[in-house]
Amino acid sequence: MAGAKPARHPVTPDGRYFVVRGRLWRMADPTLPDERRQDLVKELMRARRAVATARRNEDGEAEAAAHAAVDAAKRALGERGPVWWRDGAPDLNRHMARNTPYAGWYAGLAE
Repeated sequence: MAGAKPARHPVTPDGRYFVVRGRLWRMADPTLPDERRQDLVKELMRARRAVATARRNEDGEAEAAAHAAVDAAKRALGERGPVWWRDGAPDLNRHMARNTPYAGWYAGLAE
């Protein structure tokens, strides 16, 4: 992905997931134009800040709206909802890497 920062977490060889504490998390759709991706990331960060503010203010209604905005941004990025790949592979988002077809790859990271 042009202009992307280097990964802080391991990324699966197919670029579909990154791994945090052994769990797979879906990557953003790499076909998104950079400008669109950057705008969506800004929306996501704004929504996450709104969640924190609503929690501090104990405003359940505002928190629910902020969570909905987080979800909408993540769906637009391709991190949630229908998968962005077209080969029929299942969505393994939030699965433990050791329990997926990526188990061998993941085990090899420790070597």
